[in-house]
Amino acid sequence: MRALHKPQKPYGSWPARTSLRWKIAALAAASACLVAATVGVLVHRWTADDVRDRAEARALNTLYSAADVYRRTGALADGAELDPADLPTDLRHPADGRRRTAYDGRVEGNLGPSVWGAQRTGGPGSPVLAVRINMGPDLHTLRQLDVTMVTASLIALAAATPLSVYGAGLLARRLRRVAQTAARISGGDFDARTGPTPGGDEVADIAATVDLMADSLSRRLQTERRFTADVAHELRTPVGGLLAASDLLGPGETEDLIRTRVRDLRGLVEDLLEISRLDAGAEHPLRTRVPLGAVVSEAVARTGLDTELTFTEDGSAQDAATGPAGPSVETDPRRLERIIGNLVVNAHRHGAAPVQVTVQGRTVVVRDHGPGFPQDLLLHGPRRFHTGARERGAGHGLGLTIAAGQARVLGAELRLDNAPDGGAVAALHLPA
Repeated sequence: MRALHKPQKPYGSWPARTSLRWKIAALAAASACLVAATVGVLVHRWTADDVRDRAEARALNTLYSAADVYRRTGALADGAELDPADLPTDLRHPADGRRRTAYDGRVEGNLGPSVWGAQRTGGPGSPVLAVRINMGPDLHTLRQLDVTMVTASLIALAAATPLSVYGAGLLARRLRRVAQTAARISGGDFDARTGPTPGGDEVADIAATVDLMADSLSRRLQTERRFTADVAHELRTPVGGLLAASDLLGPGETEDLIRTRVRDLRGLVEDLLEISRLDAGAEHPLRTRVPLGAVVSEAVARTGLDTELTFTEDGSAQDAATGPAGPSVETDPRRLERIIGNLVVNAHRHGAAPVQVTVQGRTVVVRDHGPGFPQDLLLHGPRRFHTGARERGAGHGLGLTIAAGQARVLGAELRLDNAPDGGAVAALHLPA
C-alpha cells in the first residue's frame, strides 16, 4: 500500500551513493598525483638532458686536450684512443679537423651508456682520435633522484589525503545540513531553518536562499490558511441564517431542494473550518480507551449507507453482528469516527458497491469496487477541492483531506492503494 503523504527520507537514509566528501578527496588526491607525476617527468627529462649535455661538453673538452697532447708529443692522454673498435659508425669518418660527438647506448658492466668524441689527427686517411665519457654514474644518480621524488610524492600524498578528506568533510557537513533542512521543509516542517552558516561562500548563499524560500513559503501558507479560516468563519453566520430560514419554508419539491443545498453549503463551511484548524495545528486529541470494533460500527452506522462490516481475528472472518468488539485502543473516538465516516462516504460517493469495512487487529480497511484511486492522488496525497479522475465521481475533495489530517492528530497512519482486482483500498493503522 502507498501512504497518503509519503514521509521524506532522512538525508542519511537515501540510497547508497558516493559522498561528496570522498569525491572531493579523490579529486584532490588525483590532482596531487597528476602534479607529482608531471613534475617528476619534467625533472627527469631536464636532468637526463643536462647529464647528456654535460657529457658531450666533457667529451669535447677532453678530446681537445688529448688532440693537443697527441699533436705535440704523439702520446695518448686522458684515455684517448686511436681508431677504437667500439667507436660508433657515425664517427669513423669525421671531417678533417672537426670534432664531433655521438651517443652510444651500449652498457657493458659498469660502462655505458656513453658519449664519444672523435676527430682526425691529420688529413684524410689519418687515424681517428676518440675519447669515451661514461655516463653510468650520472645516470645512476638520476635513478636515485627518481626514487627520491617518488618517495617524496607518496609521503606528500599520504599527508595531503587526510587533510583533503577533513576539508571535504567540513564542506559536506555544511551541505548536508542545508539538505536536511530542505528535506524537513519538503516533509511539511515549515519552521525548519538552516540558520547562519559560517564561511561567506556559495554554501552560505545556498543556506540563506533555502531559509528565504522557507520564509516565503511559510508566509504564503499562513496567508492561505488565514484566508480559508476567515472565509469559512464569515460564511458560517449567513449560512446558519439560511438554514434556519429554509426550515421555515413549507413542504414542496423546490423547498426540499433549497434545504438540501443549504445543508450541503453548511457542511462545506464546517469542513473548511475543520481543515483550517488542522492546518494550524490547533487540534489536540482527547484520548480514552475504547473498543475499536464498537467505534467502527458506530461510525459506519452514522453514515446510513449500505456497508459490509467484518471483523477478522487470527485470519478468520466473523460477521459484525456476532464478532468481537475488536481490540481495546487508546484514541480519540470522535476523531476516529470522523475518519472512518469520511472514508466510507468517500468509497460510496466515488467508488462502487459493495463497500466493505474490515477490522484487522488495530487496522481498519475500507474498500470499494469502483475505478480505484487516481495515480495523481496516490503519488501526491489528497488535496482540497481536488477529486482526481472524473470517473471517481463529484465532490469537493475535502473528505480524504480531513481524514488524513485527523489521522495525523491521532498519530495514526493512513495509506491508500488500489486492489489488484480493482477498487480503492484505504487502510488506517492505529498506533499501539
